[in-house]
Amino acid sequence: MGCWCCRRRLVPSTPQHRPQPAVFYLGKFHFIVLLKELPGFYYDPEKNRYFRLLPGHNNCNPLTMEGIRQKEMESRRLQLLQEDDKQEKKVPRKGFNTSSFLQKRQLGFLSVTSYCRLAHELRLSCMQRKKVHIRSSDPSALASDRFNLILADTNSSRLFTVNDVRVGGSKYGIISLRGLKMPTLQVHMHENLYFTNRKVNSVCWASLNHLDSHILLCLMGLAETPGCATLLPASLFVSSHPGERPGMLCSFRIPGAWSCAWSLNIQANNCFSTGLSRRVLLTNVVTGHRQSYGTNSDVLAQQFALLAPVLYNGCRSGEVFGIDVRCPGQGSGWKATRLFHDSAVTSVQILQEEQCLMASDMAGKIKLWDLRTTKCLREYKGHVNEYAYLPLHVHEEEEIVVAVGQDCYTRIWSLHDGQLLRTIPSPYPTSKADIPSVAFSSRLGGFRGAPGLLMAVGQDLYCFSYS
Repeated sequence: MGCWCCRRRLVPSTPQHRPQPAVFYLGKFHFIVLLKELPGFYYDPEKNRYFRLLPGHNNCNPLTMEGIRQKEMESRRLQLLQEDDKQEKKVPRKGFNTSSFLQKRQLGFLSVTSYCRLAHELRLSCMQRKKVHIRSSDPSALASDRFNLILADTNSSRLFTVNDVRVGGSKYGIISLRGLKMPTLQVHMHENLYFTNRKVNSVCWASLNHLDSHILLCLMGLAETPGCATLLPASLFVSSHPGERPGMLCSFRIPGAWSCAWSLNIQANNCFSTGLSRRVLLTNVVTGHRQSYGTNSDVLAQQFALLAPVLYNGCRSGEVFGIDVRCPGQGSGWKATRLFHDSAVTSVQILQEEQCLMASDMAGKIKLWDLRTTKCLREYKGHVNEYAYLPLHVHEEEEIVVAVGQDCYTRIWSLHDGQLLRTIPSPYPTSKADIPSVAFSSRLGGFRGAPGLLMAVGQDLYCFSYS
């Protein structure tokens, strides 16, 4: 590499170098150095100059790589937000637009299935962001409470919400989506003075008395109070059936639950499952009977199959396995299927025919698995996750997959071939505390509703409806 004095010439003596390659000759060798990548310096493209990153150069406002990265991400988010607000959207596939789409349909080049799928993709690309006006008995709370998560029920007529309260703790509510109609977009928030200082690890709708009659919550332990699984009646917020009386809250002492799932299978009726550290616990709500299955890792995601009496689990180790709930936990034959990811699995979703399963992990991988051959059929690229517990949404009627990344971008893929159809930036600046929570439905507001996406972030709720 030559002598020390020659190597010194590779470092600029002033922070105002142009971002052009520089060629240095050392004997019979020559080196090309791109000045943008100089260690200890940051190149600002707006000011066209370098700034030193070493301590002591600017003690009042020191530059850090994290701050620089945050500034670049915010600039990109604002740019994408402006593009997303335009009337003319980018087409989801190259060389595919409305005119060519209709022409191929008229000439008979598209089957009915392909026509419907591509029509959905075009409508997805045209979705416009509209702010939803939320009415509540306590309007002041809406201005301060922040959305933590939203979860739509089976018919997409209600949203269960978990809000972070300004004074600390959480507050639960149910939003009725009956009034979600253009152009007003008004919904009503039904609240109950039920607070908890404990973190909500997992939540799902439960069908105890009727479809989606309760909400199942897994609460983390706090100090001397152990963790528990709570069945919260939806009638405590608003009654969905005429003459229905408010139900009673049921709590089960289950410490350290990471995940939960409610069974709609007739062979595991009135049962729910909780994923714990190194075991799965199956509980019958009516009889109180419990059945335990030992695992080698923490169970972070769960879902029951509807046709078969099988519970699918995703683990921190990356393993996805099925449990035949008819088998006792002491035996060795209860594992029905085994799949493997390279990172912790955060979400599992079973497709309607129950021949395929989709799983996402903490490495940002989303994979579609064939449960019969235990092989990966397809991978959906672009998802961003490093360590967060992020859900996955699969909608077979529209043939799309929806996921929110740790970078706060909502991405929509084609379930058919894994094509990334749309990337939606968050209306709020990128932050770990403001990762959007979304819900997509073919019928927002009930059976007569239109397809669309709901996004809750900060204190606001947004609707992306089909035009």
